[in-house]
Amino acid sequence: MTTTITSDYTDRIESIRPIIEEHAPQTEEDRHLAEPVYQAMQDAGLMRLLAPKAYGGDEVHPVEAYKVWEAVAKIDSAAGWNLQIAAAAAGFIAWLPAEGAEEIYADGPDLVVAGAFFPPAGATKVDGGWVATGRTPFASGCHRADWFLMPMVEMDGELPKIDPATGEPAPIAAIFRREDVEIIDTWHTVGMRGTGSADITVTEAFVPDHRTAPVAPLTDPQPAFTNPYFKTMPWPGVHGETTVSLGIAAAAIDKLVRLATEKTPAYAENPLGAREIAQHHAAKATALLDGARVFLHDSIAQAVTEAAAGGVSPAAKHRCQLSACLAAEAAGQAVDLVHEAAGTTSIRLGHGIERHHRDVHVLTQHASKSVIRYQDVGKLMFGQTVDWFVLNL
Repeated sequence: MTTTITSDYTDRIESIRPIIEEHAPQTEEDRHLAEPVYQAMQDAGLMRLLAPKAYGGDEVHPVEAYKVWEAVAKIDSAAGWNLQIAAAAAGFIAWLPAEGAEEIYADGPDLVVAGAFFPPAGATKVDGGWVATGRTPFASGCHRADWFLMPMVEMDGELPKIDPATGEPAPIAAIFRREDVEIIDTWHTVGMRGTGSADITVTEAFVPDHRTAPVAPLTDPQPAFTNPYFKTMPWPGVHGETTVSLGIAAAAIDKLVRLATEKTPAYAENPLGAREIAQHHAAKATALLDGARVFLHDSIAQAVTEAAAGGVSPAAKHRCQLSACLAAEAAGQAVDLVHEAAGTTSIRLGHGIERHHRDVHVLTQHASKSVIRYQDVGKLMFGQTVDWFVLNL
């Protein structure tokens, strides 16, 4: 499957490239994405790729969005991450009643939504909504977000209320206003430093019913969300995270190719590009990256096709999960090859390869595509159950 983006999006990305590149060091130092980068992505219309047309969005096929996210991540990993995470979090608006979607999209489709999905806040039912208290980590983009996605469970005294049908608490997705959320500065990491993925808390915060929805398969979406790809949610979110890994690896390979013509290794007479190890590693890294990308794009394309025909099959969901895991893993392996071939250049601050190496390996630890997700799919293949909620939607 081609990696080519339509010329319109290519032009938009290239128009803001200087802004992203200029602020990448500041983003890394501040540990959250620089405001001018957010503004540039909004002005270029990149925040609205998956938003419904009914609210001014582009409503593109997920594969097209993946290509855009990867291209931005290739310029700067934090920009690509925060771009796709906002779209992924906003994807849960499809579960809300129409009143909730209208409120959230009232100011347009260029939403910055932050949030995560574990652990849930404790919530008490009140007239017209819920009152929630809790703390959730990894809320990427929280410093800039206008809306915050958090999970909740209904409390029965001091303990979560149990759903008799499942024997577990019934998760509820809730979207809070910015003024209801406090940010706790916990984001001190080896890599992906610029994503601003700090903890967020709510304390006795009210959220109306129209901004909440049960976390369950999306079977009867409101009219604005009838495009089949909405029924594939949250896979575009899981995959969005993986597109960043692909973008990082692509950037690292590009750096190695340039370095091969510029560097003559110590104690050597010929340039790096004349070394068999550099030739082999560059080619193998490219093969890993291209193969993983094809699988990722194909898996979501299959899921969208099935959604249009009625519903996404368990087998298609398994492929979506496996393709995410494989892409993150392959991207890590590709950057390892670049790191090895580049020699001591890869350990020097400022060249870029060392940051790619840190960033790509941080992403392999992410819950949605870590090695434990392979085990989950294996369990399902053997007829067992899993607690990874994405595979249960």
